Amino acid sequence: MSTDHGTPAPTLKSRIHSALVGGALGDALGYAVEADSIDAIRQRFGAEGLTGFDALSGPWPFSDGTQLTLYTVDGLVEALEWANSGVGADVNACLWLAYLRWLASQGKDAGPAAPAPQPRWIDGNEVLRQRRHPDQDCIIGLATGEMGTSVRPVNPEAKGAGTVVRSAPFGLVPHIAPDAVYKLSADAASLTHGHPSARQSAGIFSLLIHRLVSGEALPDAAAAVTAHAATLPDVAPELPHRLEAALRLADKAIVAPEELVQVLGEGWTAGEALAVALYAVLATLPADGAEAQPARHFRDAVALAVNHGGPSDTTGSLAGNILGALYGEDCLPAQWLGALEAPEVIRGMADQLVKVTTGEG
Repeated sequence: MSTDHGTPAPTLKSRIHSALVGGALGDALGYAVEADSIDAIRQRFGAEGLTGFDALSGPWPFSDGTQLTLYTVDGLVEALEWANSGVGADVNACLWLAYLRWLASQGKDAGPAAPAPQPRWIDGNEVLRQRRHPDQDCIIGLATGEMGTSVRPVNPEAKGAGTVVRSAPFGLVPHIAPDAVYKLSADAASLTHGHPSARQSAGIFSLLIHRLVSGEALPDAAAAVTAHAATLPDVAPELPHRLEAALRLADKAIVAPEELVQVLGEGWTAGEALAVALYAVLATLPADGAEAQPARHFRDAVALAVNHGGPSDTTGSLAGNILGALYGEDCLPAQWLGALEAPEVIRGMADQLVKVTTGEG
């Protein structure tokens, strides 16, 4: 299998590693300016804003978004381990137990009604136990001690981006139907966020990753999931409206951060965050059929995704996930990789997902 330009298509292993590492890179770059206004970013880094890790000193930490993404991987890996051994497992229960272990690492208690999960390899990594401004909706939802479901979600008014930012791994599991990808992702979102737009945004993002991993072109995949969002039962109107606006804005190429925020929002809700990231990766895609340079596209898109105000770690992470799934490891800038915190932890979890889905060691 090869791309439209004749180069070999990336392997599934490469896409899994790149989606997780790319998300961590975007998260870390954005975390350096998390919630800063665009004026504050320009004052710190100049008119172009923060465009790379060379403007920062030393390895820059990633946020709770990457922590929760890796715990999502762990929950999926446990469910797949059971399945591979011939034992059925409740996938959402495995994810809930993984998130409860993350909650405990943040110094929070889910109460006596919640189960006491058994520790796994991921829990021994100190970098995942540090408090990185954890998403409060995730904390509140998990601290109820109740396992939310799509029928009875916890935190019914929560529609923040804490769901979508952890949902790339659902799209990385091969050989499952798109409907199953969406359901797994939306059900997992219900563990912490009850608002329909949060669950639907998570599911649509996972579908986007799934399409890219399957080899679909970025514009085609973006258009397909945007159209699909409008057909969801009981769809929250915000999601398709935001995604449609992102496609229109990307047609104008790169706009000023002020216009981006005016059209798409800052990214505080799940739908806004997904729209900002989708716009960033599409607006920086080479026009007129020119062949993309993956590493350059990655740098340009992630920089665009983080320079706007709002939760830049979240929007940067989503952009990194998308491009990693699209290009595989060829897109990861070598200089940026040198600034990545705890790469062995991220790649260790990627290897576990590769092993249970492909059998590769």
